[in-house]
Amino acid sequence: QVQLVESGGGLVQAGGSLRLSCAVSGSIFSIDVMGWYRQAPGKQRELVATITSVSSTNYVDSVKGRFTISRDNAKNTVYLQMNSLKPEDTAVYYCNARTLSKGYWGQGTQVTVSS
Repeated sequence: QVQLVESGGGLVQAGGSLRLSCAVSGSIFSIDVMGWYRQAPGKQRELVATITSVSSTNYVDSVKGRFTISRDNAKNTVYLQMNSLKPEDTAVYYCNARTLSKGYWGQGTQVTVSS
């Protein structure tokens, strides 16, 4: 089992920054890929960024150059640094951990970007 707890969401003006954190506990050794997803009202959940166990990263086109995913293995934490935020980034952001057999989700953290 893997447990994920997100933090760091909030309200920010357009152009501002936020850093989300995802604290990971449990069977950490079994995790293959960590990721951040988001879900805006009335929309499907979408992938934002992923990072592998060797820190290879991938981003959805809409956040490239603005968001950075990283991990601190000593703290068992994955981060999402979000810069130059836009109103369209408003969503609930979820941390995800993927093993060979299943995926795990955090409870989500709300990010609201005002124009």
